[in-house]
Amino acid sequence: MQPAKPVSDPPDLWLGGLDNLPSRWGIEPRQNAFGRLWRAFMTARITIASVLVILQAFIYALGNVNNGWCVGVCAVYLCATIVTRLLARPKPAGSTFDAQWVLTVGVDVVTFTALNFLQSSGINYTPLFALPVLLASILGPISLALGTAASVTLLLLTEAWWASLLYLPGDSAARFLQSGLSGSGFFAVALLANQLALRLAREVQLANTSRQVARMQTQVNELVIENLTDGVLVIDAFGIVRSTNPAAQRLLATSSRTRRAPFVLATQAAWQPLVEITHQTFVNQLPQQADVSLNDAGQNTHHLRVRTRLTATHGRAEDALCVVFLEDLREIEARVRVEKMAAMGRMSAAVAHEIRNPLAAISQANALLEEDLKDPAHRQLTAMVSQNTKRLAKIVDDVLNISRVQVPSQELHGTLLMLDAVVARIAGDWTLQTESGNRTHLLLQAPHTCVVFDPEHLRRVMINLLDNALRYASPTGHAIEIATQTPFHGQGRLSIWSDGLPLEKTVQTHLFEPFFTSESRSSGLGLYICRELCERYGALIGYQRTSRHQKDGNEFFVVFKLTGPSSTPAHAALDDLFA
Repeated sequence: MQPAKPVSDPPDLWLGGLDNLPSRWGIEPRQNAFGRLWRAFMTARITIASVLVILQAFIYALGNVNNGWCVGVCAVYLCATIVTRLLARPKPAGSTFDAQWVLTVGVDVVTFTALNFLQSSGINYTPLFALPVLLASILGPISLALGTAASVTLLLLTEAWWASLLYLPGDSAARFLQSGLSGSGFFAVALLANQLALRLAREVQLANTSRQVARMQTQVNELVIENLTDGVLVIDAFGIVRSTNPAAQRLLATSSRTRRAPFVLATQAAWQPLVEITHQTFVNQLPQQADVSLNDAGQNTHHLRVRTRLTATHGRAEDALCVVFLEDLREIEARVRVEKMAAMGRMSAAVAHEIRNPLAAISQANALLEEDLKDPAHRQLTAMVSQNTKRLAKIVDDVLNISRVQVPSQELHGTLLMLDAVVARIAGDWTLQTESGNRTHLLLQAPHTCVVFDPEHLRRVMINLLDNALRYASPTGHAIEIATQTPFHGQGRLSIWSDGLPLEKTVQTHLFEPFFTSESRSSGLGLYICRELCERYGALIGYQRTSRHQKDGNEFFVVFKLTGPSSTPAHAALDDLFA
């Protein structure tokens, strides 16, 4: 049997072209609506068959012995309806011959016709023909509906003709008129029921399409909300949080556990600022915005910018929902600082030429002056001027390089350095300068490893990481550890560990971004500069929480790029560090 095609919503189904319409139930792949209607009709057939059997048996019991054939027909019809209900599988009628519909509609028409011919108690069974006509009209195409109505009309006219021959010839006109009116009514029922079924099927199809679009839109909305960096809370008028996204769960995390919706917002004392601003939103029926601080014992304070919006309501005000947007103020400030940094970078590119030209003139004039000076005191002053002009020129170059965020290129090869020797020299100078030798432990395990890096840039990276470690380390011994390793042949690894407290997840996420810092007196450029310097030479800088000497701590590591076996020099460059 060919599958039925979807109905295309013709302009006027009451006029021509009805015979070419396929079954409207073919538009539903799962046939849920068709299956429900099929089972309802099959149940109705069993009910009518049971009533007929009881009625005929009662008439037979009253002494009408001529009613035996009717009892048998009704019993057979009851068995047929039960078998069809249990064994038949519902499927829409196609455009070709289908035995399933003969066993349903055909059996009904034949059974009710037989009861009309065999009746002996004056009961009129004509209204029962409405069942097969409705079945064919609602579950089948228009051709099956009109065909069923036509067959019923012909059988009623035949029955009227037969009755006029056998019983009362004088009443033949009334019988023919009644049969014709009944047939016309069945035609009208078939046409109207079929059109209503078509309209219902189109509405079901439209509802299914709308539901699929709504489900897809909901999935997209959920995906967008799940990946938002801002926290989103949906709160009802009773203060119950109905929905949250991962960002909100992170920002609202308490020392006990992370809450998942639904939960009552007022259960945590740290969330009272959110409770108040949500209450004001419902009371005033206006959006609210405020900067709040969530203080949770055992954790750092979260400084948030809170914005609220009310959903549209179509009825009671209690049905409204308050959508709360949470933004981390540190991230907002970091974005502002990044924008300022970008503006300063563009400005510094123009100012650099203005600074370099006077520096070059000062340096040249100082060199010319130095040639004519004989007094050692005067020559010492010119040496100081020369030294400071070089220092200013280097500072200008470094600031410009960082502001431009240069991408590592093939021209930046750096210098081959003996890792252990360089690290030992830098660590020794730093411990002497900071007087932290009693807290610092040096562990060198890469004696023959060479790395590619600029000596001054490596010094800057190490000093920055060591200063951070010293700021958060405890005053006990072995609070800071400087270690070198060779995880793979030809690759060096430098790690600086301290026994400080663990970093917040928010800080870890933005650790190497410019201007992002948890200290009010810090510029937030230190780790960003370290990352930029490492990337220039193909190195990787990272952070992890590890244990040393049975103590947990924070470790910053630098993994240098691999060097070939032939690239190890006999004498690594060390004097460049102190030129």
